[in-house]
Amino acid sequence: MDRHPQRLPRPDSARFGRVEPRRTAAAYVHGLLDDIDRKNCWNLAEQTGATGPQGMQRLLRQARWDADEVRDDVRSYVVEHLGPGGVLIVDETGFEKKGTGSAGVQRQYSGTTGRIDNCQIGVFLAYATGAGRALIDRRLYLPEHSWLADPERCRRAGVPDPTTFATKPALATAMITAALDAGISTSWVSGDEVYGQDPRLRAALEERQVGYVPAIAANRRAILDGAEMTASQIAAMAVDQHWHRYSAGAGAKGHRLYAWAWARIDEHRPGWRWLLTRRNLTTGELAFYRCYAPTPKPLMTLVRIAGIRWAIEESFQAAKGQVGLDHYQVRGWTPWHRHITLAMLALAFLAVVAAQQPRTTDNQHIALTVPEIRRLLTVFVLARTRSIEQVLHWSSWRRRHQATARRCHYQRRPHP
Repeated sequence: MDRHPQRLPRPDSARFGRVEPRRTAAAYVHGLLDDIDRKNCWNLAEQTGATGPQGMQRLLRQARWDADEVRDDVRSYVVEHLGPGGVLIVDETGFEKKGTGSAGVQRQYSGTTGRIDNCQIGVFLAYATGAGRALIDRRLYLPEHSWLADPERCRRAGVPDPTTFATKPALATAMITAALDAGISTSWVSGDEVYGQDPRLRAALEERQVGYVPAIAANRRAILDGAEMTASQIAAMAVDQHWHRYSAGAGAKGHRLYAWAWARIDEHRPGWRWLLTRRNLTTGELAFYRCYAPTPKPLMTLVRIAGIRWAIEESFQAAKGQVGLDHYQVRGWTPWHRHITLAMLALAFLAVVAAQQPRTTDNQHIALTVPEIRRLLTVFVLARTRSIEQVLHWSSWRRRHQATARRCHYQRRPHP
């Protein structure tokens, strides 16, 4: 991949056996950066000047290239330009689907909608520093009973054999381990309650001497002064002088101020462990974090790591809103990973360009945001003038394809 942060992203030619899929991949990423309402193969092909969507579809489905190798390039590119010593953050996001053929789809809880929906769930790893944040890895969650217990369904969706069941924390552990093995220098990992409650994930981090500050539920237990108590019970013991007012980081409306308290827990185990409690200054609502570090750390460090966890939510929002992370119309295992990886590449480019801005003392303007950078790219770099013939060609192509789909649908319907 092109290492220069100001050039449009171009996948590394070494990742592709032929020049045609490499050029199509570059066009695909440029289309993701362009100003299109729905960034699926049809619209990307039309926007980039192709005569049909077959090349884009072939790129995702049949072309010979390894999305994991491109993912490795994205990871290296992000760390190189956002700087070392960042925080790794794990979380999942949902992709709503209508049918039952997409790999991993079932009715399941999606944090994206806040309810049970027919959807796929992707588990992601983000990398965040003071300069910026971006997604650097992804795994598609495959439900055990509805998918992995049905080999024929997996075969139809192109799930590689053998694929065994892995929980979301197990997928997160695999991504973190891969990032550390790849040489990413980090001292901290964060995540929400799904990951904070998993002992195997915590043990894997402790073995690597990597600190963590994930959220946990109020009923999770820890040992304080030799007595086992829940997180809420430990927090109830904090008196007024134990609470400290700190910012969890800057938000859209200014610094996110909370009251924080911490207590040393599980002192019988090696390393340093704390229960960190956050209290909303307005509502009094409490949130809890189980923390570990191989050496003593100040409270402000734990507060900073707890606050940076929201960077992955902002990355999801940018990836879906700006580069079409959830706009794909493919069902298979391999096409899903390929689209998601190319969307991560497009987002990484925007994040790096934003991070390379010179500091300014102009208080009349905020710095260029990822959405604003993409808008400027659309106007000054990616803008294309399409001829009347091209517009009419695509109108004819779409209507012809839709007519064929309608005939096939009517033929499958039972006659009265």
